[in-house]
Amino acid sequence: MPITSSTDPARHDLDAIHRIVAGTYWSPNIRRNLVEKALRNSITAVAIDESTGATVGIARVVTDRATFAWLCDVVVLDPWRGQGFSRRLIEELERHPSLQTVRRWCLATRDAEGLYEKFGYRRIPHERTWMEKQGPKERWQTGSA
Repeated sequence: MPITSSTDPARHDLDAIHRIVAGTYWSPNIRRNLVEKALRNSITAVAIDESTGATVGIARVVTDRATFAWLCDVVVLDPWRGQGFSRRLIEELERHPSLQTVRRWCLATRDAEGLYEKFGYRRIPHERTWMEKQGPKERWQTGSA
């Protein structure tokens, strides 16, 4: 099955990407307009099944394009998992010309440490400098009451 990866926004199928991201545990039911805005303000790689034109995976980097990059939304649909497509998407993003001077890459995961360790990511033991805050679901999720 011929799968290609691309960071070219012209190859991004917004509807497919929205379905993929809205089906994840970290962005369940995220609004389509927010996914669209996130894509415009990020560097995104997609995996495309060239035989059907279907988008089968995505990985995205939120970055200042100089010193900091947050790898996020790395997901490949079930039928294509386990074939190295996540790795290919991450490699494509790491090779992106706008990311060559990044000194700090970060990500959050609860189930894919093994994948990210292959790229040099390490858990931050007893991290005391990183903090987080989550916005209310009704601001980003569809159907929230």
